[in-house]
Amino acid sequence: MKLSTRYNRVNILTASIAVIITGIIYYFFIHLILTNKLDKDLAVEENEIIQYTRIYRKLPLPASFLDQQISYRDSPGNANNIRNFSYTTLINQNRNEPGRSLVTTVNLKGKNIQVIITKSRVESEDLVRVILLITLAVTVVLLVSLFLINRYVLSRLWMPFYKTLKRMKAFEVTKMEAVSEVVTKIDEFIELDQSVNAMADRVKQDYKELKSFTDNASHEMMTPLAIINSKLDSLLQTEPFTAQQGVLLQDIYQAIGKLSRLHQSLLLLAKIENNLITDAQEIDFKILVESKVRQFHELFKRDRLIIDVKLDDKVLIMSRYLADIILNNLLSNAIRHNLPDGKIFIELSKKALVISNTGKNLKVKDKLFDRFSKSTESEGMGLGLAITKQICNLYGYQITYEPMNGMHKFSVLFGPEI
Repeated sequence: MKLSTRYNRVNILTASIAVIITGIIYYFFIHLILTNKLDKDLAVEENEIIQYTRIYRKLPLPASFLDQQISYRDSPGNANNIRNFSYTTLINQNRNEPGRSLVTTVNLKGKNIQVIITKSRVESEDLVRVILLITLAVTVVLLVSLFLINRYVLSRLWMPFYKTLKRMKAFEVTKMEAVSEVVTKIDEFIELDQSVNAMADRVKQDYKELKSFTDNASHEMMTPLAIINSKLDSLLQTEPFTAQQGVLLQDIYQAIGKLSRLHQSLLLLAKIENNLITDAQEIDFKILVESKVRQFHELFKRDRLIIDVKLDDKVLIMSRYLADIILNNLLSNAIRHNLPDGKIFIELSKKALVISNTGKNLKVKDKLFDRFSKSTESEGMGLGLAITKQICNLYGYQITYEPMNGMHKFSVLFGPEI
């Protein structure tokens, strides 16, 4: 959910609740004020009746007007302390209307007379209703205005933020292009844009220095490795060696070869992580898998492995070099960790490449795709699956491992079909 949408919902909800509560309080206050006004009018009428009775020694005539009625009756028990305001119903021209009445007493010639003064509340109720409708109309206009302001004005105000966010998503450290600035007059967004640009510059500078170091280290390492290999080849072609010398030379030769492969693997990982292999092309993956199966045929035959291949047509857009590495690593892994007379199942579908093999239980199955993660009996360097995972990450694929019924199942789940 976007920030503006979230803010809009919270703002409208808060405003609605506040307006409803305020409206209810407003309604009751208006109603209370109008009731007090009616009570004052009733009290004025009461006072006039008392004054009239005191001066003329008689009661005014009963009255029955549209908005006011006055009637008299004997006070129950000749009581003289009755004075009650209450809501009542006023019968006006055979219609029942809401009313407010005051029941009080006046003394006439030693006799207490009960006086009932009733006023219509129709005008007050109409006034309250009109005020309520005006309040509701103002509320609706206010909420609609808030919604429109939040939706359009705030969206425009937040536009520089979304532009900065879009630039951050599109930022690639391998591209040394200058990061364009977002034009805005809002101080916070100007500061954000400056911070993003400063961070991008630092990242590019760090990447440039790291890349330079990697290139230099790679070049400097390749030269002594090539010299050592060359010297070893020359040495092996000289005088015959004793058995002990031969074992030592063989160990040195293997160590140098392993160091050279390690160097190449780490360099390949660095290139993949920095997206420096950009020869993406359309690949018929079915044909590529069939080719790999033929290439590994001698190794399958050497270990007496039973191969079961089931391939559907699948086209991928990726580097052929990296596609080769994925298949080489997964098939080499399936052969290296298999059992004598074991099995390998290769299945290619529109959604995934699955390679399963028999083998011993793995002790490092939770860290299979970590660098230098390998079992103690493995002769590999522990980088093959890490490189495969990095290639999958590069193209948005997902690689998973699942032990199942004595089998080790590696699945490369492809993204959406092209």
